[in-house]
Amino acid sequence: MLRSGIVGLPNVGKSTLFNALVANAKAEAANFPFCTIEPNVGVVAVPDPRLQVLATISQSAEIVPTRVEFVDIAGLVKGASKGEGLGNQFLANIREVDAIVHVVRCFDDDDIIHVSGSVDPGRDMEVINLELALADLSQIERRIERTRKTARNSKEAQVELAGLEKLLETLNNGEPARKTLLTEDEAAATQFLGLLTSKPVIYAANVAETELASGNEWVEEVKKIAQAEGAQVVVVSAQVEAELVELSPEERADYLASLGVTEGGLQSLIQATYDLLGLRTFFTTGPKETRAWTIHQGDKAPQAAGTIHTDFERGFIRAETVAYQDLVTTGSMTAAKERGLVRSEGKEYVVQEGDVMLFRFNV
Repeated sequence: MLRSGIVGLPNVGKSTLFNALVANAKAEAANFPFCTIEPNVGVVAVPDPRLQVLATISQSAEIVPTRVEFVDIAGLVKGASKGEGLGNQFLANIREVDAIVHVVRCFDDDDIIHVSGSVDPGRDMEVINLELALADLSQIERRIERTRKTARNSKEAQVELAGLEKLLETLNNGEPARKTLLTEDEAAATQFLGLLTSKPVIYAANVAETELASGNEWVEEVKKIAQAEGAQVVVVSAQVEAELVELSPEERADYLASLGVTEGGLQSLIQATYDLLGLRTFFTTGPKETRAWTIHQGDKAPQAAGTIHTDFERGFIRAETVAYQDLVTTGSMTAAKERGLVRSEGKEYVVQEGDVMLFRFNV
């Protein structure tokens, strides 16, 4: 399951956003630093309107969406890499996620104190990114010291050391570890470090309700910095997300339309995360259930089968495959077969976004 960690300075809207994204979450969105003492974890269904369409075609008894896990990590402060605030504990929590959602305050509200006294997205982003980089630097320096002792007599250690030295140079130049050009062997040898700045980042620019559609100057500043880093930006309003939780689907649509947008922050964040991590969705459908499955771009049919069950991958024979739109256009699997739109794909087939698949395998 995909895990995204929500980070940022205290009082930027992290826990409010988390509570809204995970309607049954218990995180306390209080107006003081460190209200989140333990990382709150919530699992949410990935919104995908294609599921209902397929379920209607197959007359499925159940719909099973894929899921994303959000981890609400307490606010970091300057000096976190040295243990300030609750730093070390939460830096460790970040190491365990696949992607980082960095919430940046892009709204002004005299009733919500700012840990640094004023709203300044560029400064806030720099504080968090610097603490993550300093933690990585400390870890790499310790590892280099140990690896040099064994590199003389070990080719594996030599490869790791070469990768570590490249990573150290990148970080010393003020760049995140993910920008380091490592060889395949060097990447494999250093992957275990779980470097914080190697993780993909999505900046969530948290704006006031009235600026969700238009944005503001602070959002433009966030976008400029993110572009230089090769990161993505999603404009969200924790205030709006909190209100959406209380509304029916029809009321949500009307409310969003009144704000000039078509979707809430959850869909935007998940889509951005999927794009950033190169994730794709395929479907299985039938009378029992219609289900969405997540794979990586470039995965082949046996790997996709393995997401359902390891036995499917081991005993893979072929995959009966039809494109989502072709199935919808024809109206049934039988009609799609009659028109020659259902293909029998083998082990080398690269699964495409939206493929509807039925796997044949030996037990």
